[in-house]
Amino acid sequence: MRSDAADRDASRPASNPLSDVGDAPLPREVRGFIVLLAMLQGLALWLLSTGSEQGWGWLAGLDGRVCWYTLVLSVPTAMALSVRRLDEARFWQHTALLTVVFLGLAWWAGHSVTGAPALQAQQVLAPFGASLAVALFIAVPYLQCRLQHGRWCAPYLDLFDHAWQNALTLLVMLAFTGICWLVLMLWAGLFKLIGIDWFADLFRQEPFVYLATGTFAGLGVLLGRSEKRPIQLMRRLLFATFTGLLPVLALVALLFVASLPFTGLQPLWATRSAAMVLMLLVAAMVLFTNAVYQDGRHPPPYPAWLRWLVSAGLASLPVFAVLAGYALWLRIAQYGWTAERLWAVVAAVILAAHAFGYAWAALWRGGAWLRRLEPVNVAVSLLAIALALAANSPVLDPHRLATASQVERLLSGVTKPADFDVDYLRFDAGRAGYRALVGLQSEQLVTTDTELSKRIERAIARQHRFDQFAGEDELRRTAVRDVAAARALIAVAGAAPPEDWWEALIAQKIPAGGCLQPGADCVVVMRDLDRDGVEDALLCDLGQEWAVGCQVHARRAGSWSEAASVMFHGPEMAVREALRRGEVTVRPRRWPDLEVAGQRSAVDAVGGDVPEPPPTTPSTPSTPEAEGPAG
Repeated sequence: MRSDAADRDASRPASNPLSDVGDAPLPREVRGFIVLLAMLQGLALWLLSTGSEQGWGWLAGLDGRVCWYTLVLSVPTAMALSVRRLDEARFWQHTALLTVVFLGLAWWAGHSVTGAPALQAQQVLAPFGASLAVALFIAVPYLQCRLQHGRWCAPYLDLFDHAWQNALTLLVMLAFTGICWLVLMLWAGLFKLIGIDWFADLFRQEPFVYLATGTFAGLGVLLGRSEKRPIQLMRRLLFATFTGLLPVLALVALLFVASLPFTGLQPLWATRSAAMVLMLLVAAMVLFTNAVYQDGRHPPPYPAWLRWLVSAGLASLPVFAVLAGYALWLRIAQYGWTAERLWAVVAAVILAAHAFGYAWAALWRGGAWLRRLEPVNVAVSLLAIALALAANSPVLDPHRLATASQVERLLSGVTKPADFDVDYLRFDAGRAGYRALVGLQSEQLVTTDTELSKRIERAIARQHRFDQFAGEDELRRTAVRDVAAARALIAVAGAAPPEDWWEALIAQKIPAGGCLQPGADCVVVMRDLDRDGVEDALLCDLGQEWAVGCQVHARRAGSWSEAASVMFHGPEMAVREALRRGEVTVRPRRWPDLEVAGQRSAVDAVGGDVPEPPPTTPSTPSTPEAEGPAG
């Protein structure tokens, strides 16, 4: 006997899987509005780029640029995807709502990424942009449904159709824009063949690039919204592909879960990517399942035994969600919170909600197959929007929470002072990290630890995250100007360099790398490196990450000049301590350079065969071999 729920499901009218909402053609004024809006968006982006370079008003500061770029990229895009009639009050209400919300979030992001020199903007703005783009993509179907039905609570069928329509419209827009630019390149190339460069020069002009790209994008959006049949065919192709792959993915998930009792969990924790791979499996299952279920108004595409396989695969998703969450928690318990880990937890929470919801839908025996996916998808989509908004606001600011975690671990003794990542707070945690680092200077733990205090002081004074990647002009602009300041930054290991070396360094006649930058941590060692009877200067920057870079200065014809550079890899702490003690050993190569027909080439010895040096100097601990000038 069939249940009442089954009777209700059976009474739902079956629809074409290619059905689409809003089949009425767009009015002419709306079509023109979409293209004009995209053209103006391109013009606005060009003005923002020009204003940023020339320092116009609010565009002179990074916080102002973040606000304007956020509004120009987000609001017009949502308008172009959702507009139905220009005289519709709800459409303009949505535009105002998006403007207010995104402006507030952009102001907070701009505030977080300013307030100190050399803060790494991408550490804040990259997750900000990505999360808001996802939130906007999820929110636009709700706005479209309100335009269509006059209420926020919309039928699942319409939400599903709008979401896929928007995704494919954006793909069409990208493809159309790329094709148009290929045509322009062909146009310019053809005329260059006959000596006419005017078109090539025009197409490279920045204003033309922005305006043309905006126009092409608008035409692409218009094409995606107007031509229903190509979009429907693209949906059919994608859905057919996902329908064929879902049982395979479900089988893979079941085999993985079945293998865990035999392999144990230790291999998972031994990798650094377990959480990511596990979450990718959940995300793929969610995507494929939605493509198979679609709007729930057509018969299941599988026979009963394949439906059982897919249902079993969906029922196993909580295992992946729990394992991914535990893998993240292990990293957090070991190293504390960072902004990246907090964003990973946000993604894990959303995918875990999907995993448990889909498992519930797969195990539910009342009604049509997977019917419970609909409330799960709606609830999780709203959760995703809420988390994205909270994480880009003071409510759940990742950098504030990460900073508090790292500082608390240091002050409680969980993190040793030698292991404390000063550079993370100084450069990668935004304004919150910088302020926390400044505040640490007054903590008793820091004031009583000379080495940690110096590290924090140097980090606060630094003007660049990576001095080796800063331009020469920028390094010259921020370098110290007198010998006394240089002596304070550069420690001397062993014999002191002559006075004229310091003067040449300050005059920037010889390269100093980042050693003349405020907060630098450098050491100079005097040695006769090329065995010409004259001591050379080995200037090493100990403040770099992953390696120690050194400059070799030699005296030639009575003046100092650049001779070579050398990098020390391996355990950086051991290299730094050895250089501070002046423990540098000169090791000549066994195989000298060879010269043939005026061309000189170094011999690449098999196994790096370098003989031990003769005992001409007191025994010193061995240091990693250096990639430097041949003796």
